[in-house]
Amino acid sequence: MRRNRIFTHLSGNKATYIFSIVLILMGVIFGAVIVNSMNFTQKNDLYAYLTLFFSEVDSGEFANATEVFTQSFAYYIKIIGCIWLLGLSVIGLPVIYILLFIKGLMVGFTVGFLVDQMGFEGFIFAFSAVFPQNIVLIPLFIIVAAVATTFSLKIWRQIIGRGKESVFTHFIAYTLFLLLVSGGLVVVSLYEAFVSPSVMKFIVTHLL
Repeated sequence: MRRNRIFTHLSGNKATYIFSIVLILMGVIFGAVIVNSMNFTQKNDLYAYLTLFFSEVDSGEFANATEVFTQSFAYYIKIIGCIWLLGLSVIGLPVIYILLFIKGLMVGFTVGFLVDQMGFEGFIFAFSAVFPQNIVLIPLFIIVAAVATTFSLKIWRQIIGRGKESVFTHFIAYTLFLLLVSGGLVVVSLYEAFVSPSVMKFIVTHLL
């Protein structure tokens, strides 16, 4: 039964998922293009901060893991909460997809800058420090954006008189789903707080 619902949701929102994936990929590409368009001074200044970060990682100067977890989870929950709020109105849909684009842009810029400045070693660091959490975050954001879009369109159908089902029922399901997504955000935040620092320290100490 649950599998049928998932299949129905995916097949009914195929265009939304494809658009979201393409949008994030465009963000990644655009982020890499920004790196290539930076001048030498800008790259040099940014690399100086990166070098300072590597020296802090090498010396083990990390923030308290609990504090990192709290800040990371608070940041991600704000984004999901913002998407939830935007999904309550049709006019908020463009902003949801702007947020997706920005997410892709940030990933593309980070990876692009590391590879541009450090070559293969930068790729290894990006693969170890950026990829693991984003392999969970990006699909979560895509799914949340699609669910928010679906709910927003249900509201629109009610407004124009074409909706037959109760919006309140869908609102409860919509809200509960986003609360469920919070579980995935907890996992990502735990990784960033307790696992990622050790991985980065190993990479910086042994490979960079």
